[in-house]
Amino acid sequence: MKAIIALEDGTIFEGQSFTGHGEAIGEIVFNTSMSGYQEVLTDPSYTGQIVTMTYPMIGNYGINPGDMESAGVHPRAFLVKEYNPYPSNHRSTSTLAAFLQEFDVLGVEGFDTRALVRHIRTKGAMKGIISTRDLDTKSLVQRAKEWSGLVGQDMVKRVSCTEPYGWANNQPVPGTNFSTAEGNGSDKTYKVVAFDFGIKFNQLRLLVEKGCQVQVVPATTSAEEVMGMNPDGIFLSNGPGDPEGVEGVVDTIKTLLGKKPIFGICLGHQMLALAYGASAYKLKFGHRGGNQPVKDLTTGHVEITSQNHGFCIDSSTLPENDVEITHINLNDNSLEGMRHKKFPAFSVQYHPEFAPGPHDAKYLFDRFIDMMQQ
Repeated sequence: MKAIIALEDGTIFEGQSFTGHGEAIGEIVFNTSMSGYQEVLTDPSYTGQIVTMTYPMIGNYGINPGDMESAGVHPRAFLVKEYNPYPSNHRSTSTLAAFLQEFDVLGVEGFDTRALVRHIRTKGAMKGIISTRDLDTKSLVQRAKEWSGLVGQDMVKRVSCTEPYGWANNQPVPGTNFSTAEGNGSDKTYKVVAFDFGIKFNQLRLLVEKGCQVQVVPATTSAEEVMGMNPDGIFLSNGPGDPEGVEGVVDTIKTLLGKKPIFGICLGHQMLALAYGASAYKLKFGHRGGNQPVKDLTTGHVEITSQNHGFCIDSSTLPENDVEITHINLNDNSLEGMRHKKFPAFSVQYHPEFAPGPHDAKYLFDRFIDMMQQ
């Protein structure tokens, strides 16, 4: 059935829904990954967004439970050039269309995704609306303009867990006790408190693989509660939206800084930078995909990384005497990593846990283990 895609600047595309009737409003962005669409859909960092895949055919290998990165689907709609309704993969248990319908997420195909992506790259990510119900383009453009957008909004409270849980046997374990590590048989098991700002399951899988016991806590957890768990390290997860819109977390991190080793990823990296006194800004169209080149300034090595973020930290606002820049993006020289010179704390803007994407940066989890050992 016919679907209209309307951007806030008046640009219109016409496509076809492959999931039935629906309507969605959000920030329209694009992802350059050639595979991993299930991991993209289940990444909480996409909350409030409408995702366009640049790869032309999506759905080829279906859906399977093992590739879930959270318990649900987070983009408000999913846009593709061509949907394949006949998946071919021995792991597949469902089609992409059935998966989207299960979570009431609109899927649209049959339009020029390249034209949309080129428009966003030129004009920047923007608010948009997709509908099979309201086909009045003037009405849709006006509604897109009136949407509040992501800047200044606390999107973390929409995706963070409400109760603590552990991780064992490759699944969440309810409760406040540390889970049993399933890792590499190390003599030492490290207790890690992981703040859930929109955490991906593979971050927990890798921490456990390294021999850690993990306790996931809501974003609103106080520093006193964390210290009462007596962890060996603190992990700050990825998450959606504007870091400066998240309430209360920066003060918590300030209190924890210097007390335990801290490792931050994506939004966790940004929140850590705000705790240092830095400021954030919105990227023109963000970094989303599995092929972003990042240079490690401490080693000179270049990593190909998985990324998903629309905001970035202004490196010029970091306190030079306290914080060292460790990684930069080779496409636009934006900040990709940093470490504190006085306290055991480091972070990266990208996703070393991949899922989807390359494994180049997996070593950062070993660096976190080393920091807890020391």
